[in-house]
Amino acid sequence: MAKKAELLEKAAELNLEVSDKNTIAEIEAAIAGAEKHEVREATVAKAGKRSQKALEEAEEKAEKEARKEAGDTTPQGDADASVKKGPAPKTRSKLERRGKNYRKVAEKLEAGKTYNLAEALQLAIDTNPVKFDASVELHIRLGVDPRQADQNIRATVALPNGTGKNIRVAVFAPEAEAKKAKAAGADIAGDEEFLKQLDKEELNFDVLIATPAYMPKLGKYARLLGPKGLMPNPKSGTVAADVAKATTEAKAGKVEYRVDKQATVHLSIGKVSFGLEKLTENANAFFASLQSQKPSSLKGSYVKSTAVTTTMGPGIKLENQVN
Repeated sequence: MAKKAELLEKAAELNLEVSDKNTIAEIEAAIAGAEKHEVREATVAKAGKRSQKALEEAEEKAEKEARKEAGDTTPQGDADASVKKGPAPKTRSKLERRGKNYRKVAEKLEAGKTYNLAEALQLAIDTNPVKFDASVELHIRLGVDPRQADQNIRATVALPNGTGKNIRVAVFAPEAEAKKAKAAGADIAGDEEFLKQLDKEELNFDVLIATPAYMPKLGKYARLLGPKGLMPNPKSGTVAADVAKATTEAKAGKVEYRVDKQATVHLSIGKVSFGLEKLTENANAFFASLQSQKPSSLKGSYVKSTAVTTTMGPGIKLENQVN
């Protein structure tokens, strides 16, 4: 009893709420807790590892480690924060994200069906979702490697019915040849005066034709013309001694096509207003030209897939027209 009396006296000094009804173990535990608290208060610093914040973080970390060792995975704090609210968001299909007019005309296509040329072109006309006279385009994915020089397809084709676009032609040639080109329908034709326009970066043309002798003078404008595809090139027929003939062909519908980095050729073959017959003639002229460009070193299929579409219409799978 003497020990209990001593412990009660010490508890009273520490202002602890214990009495002789408590056991000696309970009193000792209360005294130990109070002394530990006093020691902690005495060791708390304003900042650093012994600050109040640091000590609390250390206690939280210790509690977390203890729960981890015990295998306690019960959420701590706000339990609702870890609960997913509502169903997962639904991702709409590509067709559902299209406009109302596009979805309406797309219903005319049969999923997975490949059409012949006449059917595909007629569907392209019927599925034009816009009010303006849209272009009809062909997209052909080839089995070539554009990095190989002999497989980098690039050529020109004269479309029998033109493209439906007003092609602005510029001719850079001696004055005598420039006058002939002007008579043949060139929009711009000249010598030194034309270079002054290039110095001002005025590119008011879609096709530039030059004579072989004048090509060196265009060298310093390569960075201006090249990225826009306007630099004259013998393969495209825009470097020609007879600039009048080249101008007539360009105005009549002679267009250039080339394979891109993804081994795909894109070409507009006319307008919706052309009708089926004219579009078919243009398409056949292009496919004949593409067939003639097949590399002799190519192994495997030349054409992997073909599609026809209008400017803003749905893509229509087309039977391969080139072997």
